[in-house]
Amino acid sequence: MKRLAVFASGNGSNYEAIAAACACGRLDAEVAVLVCDHTDAYAIRRAAKFGTPVFAFCPKDYASKADYEKEIVSLLDSKGVDLVCLAGYMRIIGDVLLKAYASKIINIHPSLLPAFRGAHAVEQAVAYGVKVYGITIHWVDESLDGGRIIAQRAFGYDGNDPEEVHRLGQAIEHELYVETINKLINE
Repeated sequence: MKRLAVFASGNGSNYEAIAAACACGRLDAEVAVLVCDHTDAYAIRRAAKFGTPVFAFCPKDYASKADYEKEIVSLLDSKGVDLVCLAGYMRIIGDVLLKAYASKIINIHPSLLPAFRGAHAVEQAVAYGVKVYGITIHWVDESLDGGRIIAQRAFGYDGNDPEEVHRLGQAIEHELYVETINKLINE
């Protein structure tokens, strides 16, 4: 059984989709740890429902990104993590984690990359007036949302409400992330 680490910063709905898929056997994996950079994130409450261990930290408590990433790498190593799944983790992964888990970190992004990279992709796409939105899962490398694409799924929307786009995209995210993880762990 593969061991996953899920990283989240906020609500944790993608974490929950992954944990639920593990719990019901849709994924032959377990979430070994939830890593969260906000000690009050709702994702932590979701993790409690599934009994997932949580490492919640405040980045400002560390002298540098390298320092907290060293602690995270040590934790992931101790848990025997096979795949790191970024799920709304709003920090750029640094060299320490990238080197330790090279080719083992994936991210989900709310646009059809390479278009609309970064934290406000949906708002950028709405402002641009696109009619086809989408979700991308990609390998994480040193570039911002620039790693090799693993999977994408598009959906249409002819409006101008970013919250509606987020809502429509989220249902797709949950399914696509589980499908993609399943494919990766069974290759």
